[in-house]
Amino acid sequence: MTLFQPTPTTQPLYSRHAQGLGTFSLRPLHLPEDLALIHEWVTAPRAHFWGMQGHTPERVQAFYRELQESEHAQGYLGLLDGKPAFLVECYDPRHDPIGRHYDVAEGDRGMHFLVAPAETPLPGFSTQVITAILAFMFDDVGTQRVVVEPDVNNRQIHPLNRRVGFVYDREVELEDKTAHLAFCDRQGFAAAVSRQSPRLAPALAADPARAAGHLRPELWARANRWLIRKAIAEFTHEKLLAPEALSVDAGGHGDYRLTAPDEGGIEYRFRARRRALDHWAIALDSLEKRVDGAPAELDAQQFILEFRGPLGIGEAMLPLYLEEVASTLFGGAYKLDGTRPDAAGLVDADFQTLEAAMTEGHPVFVANNGRMGFDAVDYHAYAPEAAAPITLVWLAVHREDAHYSAIEGLDYEALLIEELGEATLADFHRRLEARGLDPADYLLMPAHPWQWFHKLAITFAGEVARNRIVCLGYGSDQYRAQQSIRTWFNVSQPSRRYVKTALSILNMGFMRGLSPSYMRATPAINDWIKALVDGDPELRAQGFTVLREEAAIGFRRDAVEPAFDTYSAYKKMLACLWRESPVHYQQDGQRLMTMAALLHVDGDERALLPRLIARSGLATEDWLSRYLRAYFRPLLHCFFAYDLVFMPHGENLILQLEDGVPTRAIMKDIAEEIGIMNVDAELPEAIARIAVEVPEPLKVLSIFTDVFDCFLRFMSAILVEQGDIGEAGFWQQVANCVIDYQRDHPEFADKFARHDLFAPEFTRSCLNRLQLNDHQQMIDLADPAKNLQFAGTLDNPIAAYRPADSAREEDHEPAREEVEATSS
Repeated sequence: MTLFQPTPTTQPLYSRHAQGLGTFSLRPLHLPEDLALIHEWVTAPRAHFWGMQGHTPERVQAFYRELQESEHAQGYLGLLDGKPAFLVECYDPRHDPIGRHYDVAEGDRGMHFLVAPAETPLPGFSTQVITAILAFMFDDVGTQRVVVEPDVNNRQIHPLNRRVGFVYDREVELEDKTAHLAFCDRQGFAAAVSRQSPRLAPALAADPARAAGHLRPELWARANRWLIRKAIAEFTHEKLLAPEALSVDAGGHGDYRLTAPDEGGIEYRFRARRRALDHWAIALDSLEKRVDGAPAELDAQQFILEFRGPLGIGEAMLPLYLEEVASTLFGGAYKLDGTRPDAAGLVDADFQTLEAAMTEGHPVFVANNGRMGFDAVDYHAYAPEAAAPITLVWLAVHREDAHYSAIEGLDYEALLIEELGEATLADFHRRLEARGLDPADYLLMPAHPWQWFHKLAITFAGEVARNRIVCLGYGSDQYRAQQSIRTWFNVSQPSRRYVKTALSILNMGFMRGLSPSYMRATPAINDWIKALVDGDPELRAQGFTVLREEAAIGFRRDAVEPAFDTYSAYKKMLACLWRESPVHYQQDGQRLMTMAALLHVDGDERALLPRLIARSGLATEDWLSRYLRAYFRPLLHCFFAYDLVFMPHGENLILQLEDGVPTRAIMKDIAEEIGIMNVDAELPEAIARIAVEVPEPLKVLSIFTDVFDCFLRFMSAILVEQGDIGEAGFWQQVANCVIDYQRDHPEFADKFARHDLFAPEFTRSCLNRLQLNDHQQMIDLADPAKNLQFAGTLDNPIAAYRPADSAREEDHEPAREEVEATSS
C-alpha cells in the first residue's frame, strides 16, 4: 500500500477492530458521491479548526478533487462498521507549508483528521479513530514518522495526540494559525497502544487499592459460598468426602450433613439432589456452616483446612493449595460482580464477549484459577475475564539457538508479513541493524509481557547481554487473553492468527510454559491431523475440523538445559506458536462461541444454555441432537476409526452456530493434547510422539471421563434444573447419538464390543485427586495413563438404552475386571 497512490476502489484499504466499538476501516474518497456528506462535516461549526467554514459544495469538491489528483496527498473516508464516521487527509510534508518549518526526513508523512458528529457519543471513540489512522499510515512501508500541526487553541486534540504517541516539539507560525509541531514514530505509537493495558496504565499502579477493589464483603462471601459448594460436590463425586443423608424425599431431594473430622463440632449442611454420574446438585443458598450448633462464616480456605485429612493434602502441599484456592476466590469475586453481562445478555453476544464472560474455569477442578505468579495488577491485565487489551513484546532470537517449524508451504518470511505486515517487519529489522546486528541471523517471535519482565529479562540475562535475545519492543496489534490463559486472540486484526506464548505461572496442575522441543514437531502433527480430519467422509459430513497450529519458534539454551530435570519449567520458558483464527470459518449469519459457554451460569445462577436453546426455536431434544451430532459424533468416529483422542472439554472447542444451533465443532489445542492410543500405528517419524501406550480397558475412558463425566454431566444438570428436559431424556439423546453412529459404521463392530459404551458402569477417574497429589505436574504427557487416579466406578447413564441387537454386557466382564485391576 502507498498512501498517495490513487486507488479506484470502494473497498476498505485497511481495517482495524477496536474492542467494544467495532471495526474501523478507511477507503479513498469518491467524488462526487461523498461530497454531500463531506461538505456537511467540514462546514459545521464544530469543525472550525478545519478551516472550511462557509465553503460552498463546489469549493469543497474542488479542494478534494485537487487533493485526490495530486501525487503527494490523498483523502480517505473512515468508517465504523461500514458507516461513515471520520475524514482523513494524508500528505507529504515536503509539499506542504509545514515542511518549511523543520527538516523533513525521509519517510515523514503528515495527517489531518476530522471526526463526524455523533448522535450518541461513544467512550473512547476518538482515541480509537486516531489509533486506526496511525495504524493505517504505519502499514505503509514508506512511513517512518507522522507529523501533525494542530492549532494551539484546539485544546481537545492535544491530549488525544499525546495519548497515541505524539511528542510535541515546538510552536510554529503558519499562515492561518499558530500550531504545535508534533511527531510520532512507529516505536512511539506501539508503546502508546501498549499503555492501554492495565499493566502499563498508571491508574492501577497509582492507586493500589483499585487492584483489589472487587474484594468487597458481599462478593467475597458469595465467592466462598460458590467455591465451597463446588468443593463439596466434586470432592464427594471423587469419594474424598462422604456427606450423611438426613432425609431424602420421593423426588430425590435430600438434606445432608458433612462433618469435619477431628475439628470439634464443625459441620456443613445443605440441600442437594444426586443425579446421574453421582453428580451432586447442591442448592447454593441452602449451604450453611455450624460450629457447635451455632452459625459460622463460610470460608473456603478454612474448609480445606478442616478436611485436609480426607483430602490427603500433605504438609508441604497445604499452603500452596491454599494459595491456589485464594487466587480462585480472588477471581471468583471479580466474576460475580453484577456489572458483568447476565445470561440473557450473552445469548447474542459475540465470540470474544462470551470468551471473557465465563464465571467458571474447568468445571471439575476446585482450585481452577490459581495463576500463581500473577500479582493483583497482572490479573486485571492478563486474566481472560478482565477482557483487557494488551500488546505483545517482540523478541529477536539468534538462529543458532532457535528453530522455526511450520506447516507445509508456510515459510518464515510469509508468516511474519501476514502477522506483522511488511512495514513493521522492516522496522524491526532496522532496529536490529541500528545495533550493528544482521537481521538474517535472527528469528522474530512474540512473548507474553509478563514472561519478558518476570523471567526472560532476568533468567535469560546472559543471552540478552550477548545479543542472543534482543528485545524489539511492543507490536501495535492488540490482543485479548483466552480462557487458555497463555493464548491470545488478535482483536485488532481478527483474521490474524492466535498466538500462544510460554507463561511461567502455575495454573491448575501445570506450569504454563511451552517446550521448544515439543514445538519443533507441533506443525507437522497439525498437518497430519488436519489431513486425516479433512480426508475423512464422516468427519466432513459433520463439519468437524481443527484449528491448525501452523508455526512455532522455540529457543534453547544448550549449554545449561541438558542438566535440568526432564519436566523442569526452566526448559519451557521461551517458545511460541501461531494457530489459525477461527474467524476464517465464520460465514454470514453464523457466529462463534466457546463450548464452555454451554455450562455458563451467571452471578444470579441463571444458565445461558436454556436461553440459547429457546432463542433457536427448537425443542430441547432437537437442539441436543444437533449439538451431539456436531460435537460428540466426530469424537466417537476419531476414537473408533483411528484410536485418536482429543482433550474435548469446553474451552478446547469452538462451536459454530446458525440461528443459535450448533452446526460445526472446531477443535483446538492439538499438538499437546491429542493422542493415538496405539503404539503400533504407522506414523511419520516426526510425529511419532503422539502415539501413546494406554492399557486397553482404560482407552474408553477418553469418552466416559472426558466427555460424559467432565462435560455432559454438568450440561445435563443445567438443563434438568433450568431447562425443560428430564435426566432420562437428556441421556437418551446421548445414547441415540451413539446408536446412530454405530449403525452407520458396522465396520467397527469389533471395537464397539471391545470398548462398550453401553456397559453398566465404568471406572471413576478423579481429576482433583491428581491436582491434590501434585499441583505442578499432574500427568506425564508422554504417558498420560501412568498417573491417573481412580475411585471405584460410576453407573453409566446410557446403559439402559443399549440397542437390543448389540452385544450383551456379560460378554465384556473380563475387560471390566481388568480395569479394576489397573485401578488398584
